[in-house]
Amino acid sequence: MKAAVIGAGWAGLAASVALREAGAKVTVFEAGHTPGGRARRVFHDGFESPLDNGQHLLSGAYKHTLALMRRVGRNPDALLMRRPLRLASLDGRFRLSAPRLPAPLHMAVAILRARGLSWGDRLATLRLMRGLRTMSWTPPRDWTVQQLLHYHAQSDTLIRQVWEPLCLAALNTPVTTASAVLFARVLRDSLAGRREDSDLLLPCTDLSALWPDAAARQVTMRYGSTVRQLQPSDNGVDINQERFDAAVLAVPPTFAARLLDGPLRAAGATGLLDALRAFDYLPIATLNLRLAEPWRLPEPMMMLREDRARGHVGQWLFDRAQLAGDAQAGELAVVASAATTLTDRNRQQAIEALIDQVAEQAAGYPQRLPPMPEVSSAELFIEKRATFAAVPGLHRPLNTTPWPTLALAGDWTDTGYPGVLEGAVRSGLEAARVLNPRAGD
Repeated sequence: MKAAVIGAGWAGLAASVALREAGAKVTVFEAGHTPGGRARRVFHDGFESPLDNGQHLLSGAYKHTLALMRRVGRNPDALLMRRPLRLASLDGRFRLSAPRLPAPLHMAVAILRARGLSWGDRLATLRLMRGLRTMSWTPPRDWTVQQLLHYHAQSDTLIRQVWEPLCLAALNTPVTTASAVLFARVLRDSLAGRREDSDLLLPCTDLSALWPDAAARQVTMRYGSTVRQLQPSDNGVDINQERFDAAVLAVPPTFAARLLDGPLRAAGATGLLDALRAFDYLPIATLNLRLAEPWRLPEPMMMLREDRARGHVGQWLFDRAQLAGDAQAGELAVVASAATTLTDRNRQQAIEALIDQVAEQAAGYPQRLPPMPEVSSAELFIEKRATFAAVPGLHRPLNTTPWPTLALAGDWTDTGYPGVLEGAVRSGLEAARVLNPRAGD
């Protein structure tokens, strides 16, 4: 099979790996020059090591992603820092740490020992987990996360301190509009399975080096190649007037709709076309900071407390130097999910407010962190269309199309997950199976 993959993000590269393993000759078209899509390596003059266009976190439940890394010769144990679930705020007011006990006992103990929660909130958290199990982790399809939390009597403090940051991290959508079904799915896979599934996996290298670089070396890559013409049929797919036996379209749905507008209309598949155009998107901002001196955080990943009126909109802080194992450097990444307030704000003011948020909350840490060193370089990345808005009732396309020679891939397809890396990988593997049932065996 002469196969094409359009898009070298995590979904497209996962599809290319599976197709190549099934014996296909794979060509990947990528408009950019770096593999990884919205989770890729970038460079900036003020930083010695590569950055990422957005800081990402993986979970022990990401079985397909971890298996794919091994398939392309990358060792997750060496490239990812695995830590038991531990959520700790930089100001020291909240801490939840899961012990190494069998599931689900580890979560029960973590909740009961949590610092910063009243006994009423600890019992309410256990009640929510028990309630989700009772409903088989499947709340009503039209519920928002906020409705789910209110139904299980979660207090405003508990929502603000725990559930809202977790919802934003997992779905990049506020609790007021986020899908309860997708949130429950994330909680089920991360907290209700094996103890290892709740582990946090923090990349110790840039996201392209994690595995996309290795996947790209196994196929023919055409970087800087934008696909402007796509014509599928039952016998093959014409891409920029070149014939392929089959293809995977692994681009954002708006671009997919643009390429497939004519063919889908001709095939009478306007429902799929409407579904591709129905997505709304939300941004994620990542502020990378290089400090004048080393500054080690108590944890490689810590929670930040929001104060939107002051521009303190970061939710998570990553110690990039600690993750890279560089004791002589000071590098941080501040992540703000659903960062709609930052897209229209003065860039320098936004940077200064986030730096102030980190410095102020670090000053309140109980064990007396040293003052935050001076910032020598700052780079703010705002991915304006980072993920689709994970709202209730959203109709997401399957991997199939009206043509047996063309499959769709992307975290926006009907993976059962929100727009996360594991969803992208699963979608790419499924798209490969659509074209060749032996792919992935």
